[in-house]
Amino acid sequence: MSTAADTKTTGTGAAPGDGVRATRTPAPVREPAQAPDSAPVRETAPAREPGPAAAPAARNALRAVAHWLRAAALRSAAVLALLALWETAPRLGLVDSTFLPPVSEVAAAWWELAGNGQLAEHTQASLVRSFGGFGIAVVVAVPLGLLIGWYRPVAVLLGPLLEVFRNTAALALLPVFVLLLGIGETSKVSIVVYACVWPILLNTISAVGNADPTLVRLARSMDLSTPRLFQKVILPASVPAVFTGIRLAGAVSILVLVAAEMIGAKAGLGYLINASQFNFAIPEMYAGIVTISAIGVAFNQLLVIVERRLSLWRVPA
Repeated sequence: MSTAADTKTTGTGAAPGDGVRATRTPAPVREPAQAPDSAPVRETAPAREPGPAAAPAARNALRAVAHWLRAAALRSAAVLALLALWETAPRLGLVDSTFLPPVSEVAAAWWELAGNGQLAEHTQASLVRSFGGFGIAVVVAVPLGLLIGWYRPVAVLLGPLLEVFRNTAALALLPVFVLLLGIGETSKVSIVVYACVWPILLNTISAVGNADPTLVRLARSMDLSTPRLFQKVILPASVPAVFTGIRLAGAVSILVLVAAEMIGAKAGLGYLINASQFNFAIPEMYAGIVTISAIGVAFNQLLVIVERRLSLWRVPA
């Protein structure tokens, strides 16, 4: 017979008459609750060692940087040597420093011209004339060269006239341009247009004439129309030669303009060089020459970038 003590010790589901004494299950121990304002502490994972794939990537990056540094040093070695010779030769008495000042004095004169605004004024005047004439020459010479190179009767008709004018120097015609158009901006832009037309025109004619005849026959066998033949075969094949002429014309546009500005102008880099020579400001004269060289290099690099963008279809050799 079970007693009241036995009933207390049994679980809640056991009847008083079962006679089986159940053991009490100990209650789980609860962790003390964290304070509401205390954030849980997270364990930081240990730093991972760089994987095997990170080492080759780092080595490739180092090789690329080293290759770029070697290429940059190789390209700039000749220029740095020229600057060093320019600086030391006048100081050592190898040349007269009056007529060839050290490059440091030229740099100081260039900085002074840039600071007082004269360099920007003359550079802007020259660039407007040069790029204006260059742009007109490109617009005129490229279509005309394609026309002459593709249509034989046009080449026969205009060939003798082209031979006469392309062998006449642009500076030889400068007095004619001045007499006909005056000493204003029109004559200077016109002489630049005349000088730039011939390299672009002749290279375009040569590019069209030297197009791969196999590609032309293949395109004709596919019954392509003349406009499609120009678009798909002639123009892509002519891009390298045409841009060679355009790059030559870019250099010619600056050189011819500087010569024209020396004769009759009130602003421009050619005027700056000529005025500095007459005033015996030799460092300022060399500063103008260096500016012209820098503009020519930058313009040529810009044309190279444009040529690469238009020649993405070409397979590198």
